[in-house]
Amino acid sequence: MPSMHSNRAKWEAMVWLFVFAIIYGAALFFNAHEALDTYFRTHEHYDLDEIFTALNIAGALGLIYSVLRIKDMSREIQRRLTAEKNVDWIACHDSLTELPNRRYLASTLLKPQIIPCKDGTAIFSIDLDGFKKVNDLLGHDQGDRVLKVVAERLTTTFPDDNVYRLGGDEFVVVIERKGNQDLTAVGKRIVAAISKPITINGATVDIGSSVGFARIPEDSSTLTEAIQYSDCAMYAAKTTGRNVVKAFLPAMQEELLWRIQMEADLKQALKLKKIRPYYQPLVDLKTQQIVGYEALARWETSPGKFVPPCEFIPLAEDAGLIVELTEQLFRIACQDALSWAAHTVLSFNISPVQLSDRLLGLRLLKILGEVGLPVHRLEIEVTESALINDAETARGVLDDLVKSGINIALDDFGTGYSSLSQLSSYKFNKIKIDRSFVATFEDSDRQEKVVRAIIALGVGLGVKITAEGIEDETQLRRLQDLGCDIGQGYLLGRPCPIENTLRVAEPDLGERVRGHHKRR
Repeated sequence: MPSMHSNRAKWEAMVWLFVFAIIYGAALFFNAHEALDTYFRTHEHYDLDEIFTALNIAGALGLIYSVLRIKDMSREIQRRLTAEKNVDWIACHDSLTELPNRRYLASTLLKPQIIPCKDGTAIFSIDLDGFKKVNDLLGHDQGDRVLKVVAERLTTTFPDDNVYRLGGDEFVVVIERKGNQDLTAVGKRIVAAISKPITINGATVDIGSSVGFARIPEDSSTLTEAIQYSDCAMYAAKTTGRNVVKAFLPAMQEELLWRIQMEADLKQALKLKKIRPYYQPLVDLKTQQIVGYEALARWETSPGKFVPPCEFIPLAEDAGLIVELTEQLFRIACQDALSWAAHTVLSFNISPVQLSDRLLGLRLLKILGEVGLPVHRLEIEVTESALINDAETARGVLDDLVKSGINIALDDFGTGYSSLSQLSSYKFNKIKIDRSFVATFEDSDRQEKVVRAIIALGVGLGVKITAEGIEDETQLRRLQDLGCDIGQGYLLGRPCPIENTLRVAEPDLGERVRGHHKRR
């Protein structure tokens, strides 16, 4: 477009020079100036010379005015060009961190020569670990400050390379490889730079990162595909744990496609409420009565075919769907619990991720109030690992639950890192012995001593003890002999839909448990 305007201006200038030459030549040929002077003198009474002079002055002033306006127009054009450049910059850069954004990266993909590839190229995809917690606990303003710090650290670590922010807490670094470079070591440099503590308003924030990388030309010949592969590696790193670096492997792409499809299916299942609670009975081993049911999430995709909870629960946590899933299941479970006997307790598991939600207690109490289930009939189960992840926040959340009258059970006791310190720091109403102890304590003297000690600890603390994973009669009898309070396992009842719990005949169960005593 600019070249077309330039050619037009040159053409018009040539035409005006040609017209000027013709007029000037005609004036010389006809001696126009003398002729005009003679005409003005002979017609003095018309004041033509004054009119001519006025026209010349007006022309000169008009010329000056035109020059000034042209200068103004030139400045305006320059301002518009600058504004257009700024608009282009804004469109291609992240306004918060001022890093190139996804749009800029997309334009880079169309120009592969921009990325030097003498010894190859490496693409690192980075996702922050624990960033959502910063937003939830400190607010989005502080979260923005964390993102700025992370951007500064990445640009400092890679001053000569291309660093992009794709949105949220996702970053990409494209580097030129130099010889036989250890890319895993480069990934660890990224983790080390990001994971340094960040101080905001006197509070220290710990942010981790999951890093995946892919190589050109080994993994892919194109930048577009390599970025997709580095994303696959990053997601694989994220599922492994915090501050992990992973190189791309072809199998990761299949895993990512599976996760994407599973996430889509999970969202659809939530929308259609296809994930339902199943209930496993909790049996008082002294009175032989069912005293409660533990709600367990079950996703049935077709008759008799289920997706294991160990697959879709972590997926819900990673995809940010765990709150919706929990509230949906909790509401259904509370409604179902109303159909049980008045003394029967609903035991409900809370994801470790949700213990970072300071509003968890309010959410649960709101649903309890709407459904009409009494607070004392609810028991919340939490694992030791959940308490260790963010002890300070977990303490606040659990204290709020206890103050509201909700009972708390410590699940999987003995498998965590600081069991006794947890018992002294938190007020638990129940301790659940992990199934790994129940499965082996009959054949292992050491394991039996551990079970015996846990039961004695419960007696000393005034806390009820539940044994999980009871699958045969000898386990049941031995636990009764040791004084265990409550039993749970396939021998006493498998997880079942709400309809089956309403058909359970407690006297029959009592007879079965009493029968174990008679056979001893």
